[in-house]
Amino acid sequence: MENCCGLLTSKKEPVPLKSVEVELEVRDHVATVVSTLIYENKEDKPLEAVFVFPMPGDAAVCHFSATIGQTQIVAEVKEKQKAREEYDDALSSGQQAFLLEESDQSPDIFSLSVGSLPPGESASIRLEYVTELAVQADEGLRFVLPAVLNPRYHPQGSEGVQVTSVPASLVPYSLFFSARVSSPRPVSKVESNCPMDPLKYLNTEQSQAMVKLAAGHKFDKDVELLIYYKDAHQPTAVVEAGQTSAKPGTLMGDPVVMLSLYPEFPQAVMSSLSSCGEFVFLLDRSGSMGVPLNNNEGSQTRIGSARDTLLLLLKSIPMGCYFNIYSFGSSYEHIFPKSVEYSEKTMEEALKKVEFMEDDLGGTEILEALKHIYSQACIPNQSRQLFVFTDGEVGNTKEVINLVKNNSGSHRCFSFGIGEGASSALINGLAKEGGGYAQFITGIDRMQPKVMQSLRFALQPAVVDISVKWDFPKGVSVTVLSPPITTLFQGQRSLIYAQLTGQSPKAAEGSVTVKYSLAGHPSQNKFHFSLKPAEDSGLTVHRLAARTLIRSLEMVEEEEREGGEPDGVKKKKVVELSVQSGVSSAFTAFIAVNKGNGETIQGPLVRRNVPTSMMMGCPMPCMMMMSHSPAAGGFSGGVHVMQSAAFNIPIDGLLTADSLEEDTVYEGYQMADDYEQQDMYDDPPEAKPELPRRDPLLQLVSLQRASGRWELDPAVAAALGKTSEEVENTQPSEVNKEVWATILALIWLHGFKMDAQEEWELLAMKAVSWLRAQNAPHVTQCVEAGNTLLGCKVQKDALGI
Repeated sequence: MENCCGLLTSKKEPVPLKSVEVELEVRDHVATVVSTLIYENKEDKPLEAVFVFPMPGDAAVCHFSATIGQTQIVAEVKEKQKAREEYDDALSSGQQAFLLEESDQSPDIFSLSVGSLPPGESASIRLEYVTELAVQADEGLRFVLPAVLNPRYHPQGSEGVQVTSVPASLVPYSLFFSARVSSPRPVSKVESNCPMDPLKYLNTEQSQAMVKLAAGHKFDKDVELLIYYKDAHQPTAVVEAGQTSAKPGTLMGDPVVMLSLYPEFPQAVMSSLSSCGEFVFLLDRSGSMGVPLNNNEGSQTRIGSARDTLLLLLKSIPMGCYFNIYSFGSSYEHIFPKSVEYSEKTMEEALKKVEFMEDDLGGTEILEALKHIYSQACIPNQSRQLFVFTDGEVGNTKEVINLVKNNSGSHRCFSFGIGEGASSALINGLAKEGGGYAQFITGIDRMQPKVMQSLRFALQPAVVDISVKWDFPKGVSVTVLSPPITTLFQGQRSLIYAQLTGQSPKAAEGSVTVKYSLAGHPSQNKFHFSLKPAEDSGLTVHRLAARTLIRSLEMVEEEEREGGEPDGVKKKKVVELSVQSGVSSAFTAFIAVNKGNGETIQGPLVRRNVPTSMMMGCPMPCMMMMSHSPAAGGFSGGVHVMQSAAFNIPIDGLLTADSLEEDTVYEGYQMADDYEQQDMYDDPPEAKPELPRRDPLLQLVSLQRASGRWELDPAVAAALGKTSEEVENTQPSEVNKEVWATILALIWLHGFKMDAQEEWELLAMKAVSWLRAQNAPHVTQCVEAGNTLLGCKVQKDALGI
């Protein structure tokens, strides 16, 4: 059985993939990523290796080549089925072939098939893609190189292809990583969750810099870079010249402009956040939520962090709102039958139930929970805000996103991807189609500040009547390639791509005006930019523009297909654009065949699944191994699965599936479908860990009342680090105990927790509002006494009272 399963890594035997080298080129807000993968066949038979890996959901794969010995083969983009047939034909003829395509179910998963490597031969695979970099709450631009492909849960009856994953310590390939950053503005710093060599500036203006991953890195977690520019929130425009070999009038032949907009909302409107709304929180309680947030010793689990985050959220939403909390796994639950008004009673009832929420609901069936939420009638004059917390491990990503899109008129959806390996296609898709905002919590990130940032967005009035007007010199016309802007938030970037046609003077300028209405106040922002193309920008902007247009056409095609009216026009356009731009799509694939000297490669073909590392705490699946003769018709024989704690996990319908005969049987499929319900994931009752002790901030926050006040009791005194006697004896006379306790809490927050201000800012605003409503006397005296008691020097004005 062991030999059949091919657990090569546990026995330290060779596997095909030997090393990965990644070069990152960051230009302002976008990045080009070049990955080189080295394969070597040390077996005595020809080998087919399959490597499955994740990448950003909005990435545009734009180059794929292979070097075998002294021969380089550059792949072509072709219609997907045609590429698959060519790949199978090449293998059947004993030729070397390479196939790269994205998953049919989730666009952030790619399958790379390296076919028919002769014994003793090596192959170097070069993969290039471009992607936009997300702006974080602290103005940093985030790039992530995923180290894991988490097991995606598949609903009963869905299909998937087996993917190999093993503990990172056993992954037998190394990683080399370097990054070069350039921008019109100075680079202030570059941070990473992994050890890096010191940042090296390449010019005196510090607008170009380079950094490398330190030697000896174990590829056991995502490599994350945070890049910070000075004046990061200023709007910018990059004009990129067309490809000289492309025909004028086409997307690749004409110049393309990428516009980064940062609308500034009127301060008068932003100073008053919304005081009403219906907040629906949807929490993942599947087995994978029991995994630690990161690999650091003592790291909090995902579900534990989510519990703490719900505490902050329930303390921060305004009085007068409505709320409910749903959780989901193989089934779903809700705290209240329908959303209830936010009060002291309902808040406390919800918190008591949240405190005991665990990762005990089995699989990840988010779809039915969403359907139930959308079946509930909206509350008049209470705009619905949906917050979704998940580790993104679902197999029916497109179906979930389409459901949110179909209900986008009744709510805004804010999504949170928890842990390394969360699906960017799912998390970004939920927010994009739901008119909200996406956040990712990985590595040493704290969930709370990111969630509270999204709560501030949710409390902002919805921006409506958004329009974008372009102005160019005579003779220049514009074709906007990006979908219309549907959401705007204070301080957040919007990227727009547009194709420019015609000739313009060398010093010509263009401008764009963004108009919108915010809380009944019409506003506009105007930005001027040069039409001179940027130097040495390659085709990054063109490819990202092509990717944007391809994604839009794919969604329209899917809608038509689901409506029973596919005309094939959109699919044809996608294929044409994908082939023209060299950018991947759902309907195309990269195919390369080395026909060599025409001699066939002798011997039966053996398939190896190259393992992707898994996070610590996840179960270890075994490798899948197939063999077949090089005759046409695909694999012969079934797949053998080791019946033990290590088992195969199905992943979205990846492209090597078509190499299988229709009657091939995947043994152990039911076991894989139910994997999150296995005993190995669900701890026995006696092994359930106790709830972690809250840190001082969360302890103080947990004692705040729904109205925003604190009460003077021993628990509050202890949270402040004082005894009840100390607090009571220093209370100014003629001051209400609740006023005194609330002022002390505010002083403590400002005096000791300014580094976590994003987490408590909204609940502090509630406390200040409550204090003002009391019209309490002697506030200045209270602040002075509180500073003396707590050893702080916080000014009354800083407290906002």
